[in-house]
Amino acid sequence: MAINLYEHQMDALYNVHNGSILAGGVGSGKSITSLAYYYFIVCEGGLKFNGSGHYHKMKHPKDLYIITTAKKRDSGEWDDELINFLLMQGFNKAHGVTVTVDSWNNIKKYDKVYGAFFIFDEQRVVGRGAWVKAFLKITRRNNWILLSATPGDKWEDYIPVFIANGFYKSRSEFEREHCVYARFSKYPKLEKHINTGVLCKHRRDILVKMDFDRVRSVERHVVLCEYDKAAYKKVWKDRIDIDTGEPIFESGKLFYVLRKVVNDDDNRSRQVLDIFSNHKKLIIFYNFTYELERLRQTFMEQGVTTHEWNGHVHNEVPGTDEWVYLVQYNAGAEGWNCITTDTIVFYSQSYSYRMTKQAEGRIDRLNTPYDTLHYYYLRSNAPIDLAIRKALLNKENFNESEYLKG
Repeated sequence: MAINLYEHQMDALYNVHNGSILAGGVGSGKSITSLAYYYFIVCEGGLKFNGSGHYHKMKHPKDLYIITTAKKRDSGEWDDELINFLLMQGFNKAHGVTVTVDSWNNIKKYDKVYGAFFIFDEQRVVGRGAWVKAFLKITRRNNWILLSATPGDKWEDYIPVFIANGFYKSRSEFEREHCVYARFSKYPKLEKHINTGVLCKHRRDILVKMDFDRVRSVERHVVLCEYDKAAYKKVWKDRIDIDTGEPIFESGKLFYVLRKVVNDDDNRSRQVLDIFSNHKKLIIFYNFTYELERLRQTFMEQGVTTHEWNGHVHNEVPGTDEWVYLVQYNAGAEGWNCITTDTIVFYSQSYSYRMTKQAEGRIDRLNTPYDTLHYYYLRSNAPIDLAIRKALLNKENFNESEYLKG
């Protein structure tokens, strides 16, 4: 068995340290780099590495815990990476270490573990919830690193990691030193951060970037779709569900109906077929069940079998010459890879910037055989579509409440 790392992965390997955030875009190879750090640096194990060296047992073995998404745990993605280091889940007799892969939902199960090494996969330690509390307990007793494609856009995202690294004793200390709140607000409203030079230094101390130049190019195509303007105006003005005729009282329902008017349109279906005429292997991301039903029907009429990944169906990516793979954002935006197509269609927009980037990464892999990747973003000029697109372009999540206030 031999391990081979790219130059940007080697740079990261020799710069990462306990408490680091290994920050790299989707497909940059964070997983194998983190395992190389665990195996070669932390445990001092031996394997043939970039053409030299040989196998020997770990000199300082530590149990390994990988906390990841439920999708990655269930898909076995980490198992495929572990085997490169002659490791597998469970007890590994050769080294005397136990490897555990579990989801963030179960992180509290491990808050009493001592003396192990933890890889926290995908940034989930934000806010003040139970996951953050368990994370802080674990980091006090163990060695660890965190992997993230989107490490944080605001200072609050870094607070738990700053605390875990010992820069601050608590969130309260961070707020005292760096947060200025509005004096006359009815609730705590952050006005600005101060002493940001210190924050920048802390971030530099822990952030290890996996920057590299991709040899392939990416082409992003915005496809404008028509929609029923009269129906949209009626829903917005009268707050009436045009399918049932019932009044709309909740904002969530209002946005659901507005988006259905926009997305469930014959023109949008025709646009997808036009794309399929040029790209015979398509991954299509969607949000809602009515979109899935329309896409199924559209391709069934063309004699094209669709495979799916959603909350109910977990088909594998097809292996035929022509195929369509329908993926629901929440179920399949992460935790699987595909290097047998160069094209993703975003049938409707996600509210989440992070989820959109994760979805794009399903085909943007280091080992893809394609020189050019194609992303098709279907949208209309409806106000709701324009507002979502604006948020995503600003690397923000779309917020329904803020949109209504505006």
